[in-house]
Amino acid sequence: MQTNPRLNIRQVTWANPVGADLRAAQQAELDARFGTNDHEPGPPPSEADTAVFLVAHDKASGQPVGCGGLRILDTHTAEIKRLYVLPYTRGSGVASSILAALEAHAHSLGITSITAEAGSVQTDGRQFYENSGFVPVPNFGPYIGVEHSYCYAKAIDSHSAAHTAMA
Repeated sequence: MQTNPRLNIRQVTWANPVGADLRAAQQAELDARFGTNDHEPGPPPSEADTAVFLVAHDKASGQPVGCGGLRILDTHTAEIKRLYVLPYTRGSGVASSILAALEAHAHSLGITSITAEAGSVQTDGRQFYENSGFVPVPNFGPYIGVEHSYCYAKAIDSHSAAHTAMA
């Protein structure tokens, strides 16, 4: 689903070098925010458990500006993983467009609920999820008992992506 006329959002493999560079930039930013590189409970996402991975490119410049993926948790639930946009693009709708595209992919896979997690130092990420229709839920899976984790969930259907894209 293309939700932003200024972007090309494409599905790529986990191994795609542009996606890998964006994920590395995200991890470097999180390392700096948390003050450590040990801030992810549970196993990091991988090619094996990421059903969909998207990269957004600015149409005018062709430059990659963000990414995001879906980790399948069970037959009806997926988790948003590695949703990241370059700092200079924040507030321009890139993240909402990637999220809308992920929701559309999730719906096409039969997913009815998507989850997300953001850490205590990711106030911008927590606000983004809440503004995108996610509601706080008890910590799940590897986040159970983790003080700095905030978990969210959102029911999705055929109208979710369109609503997210307009938020």
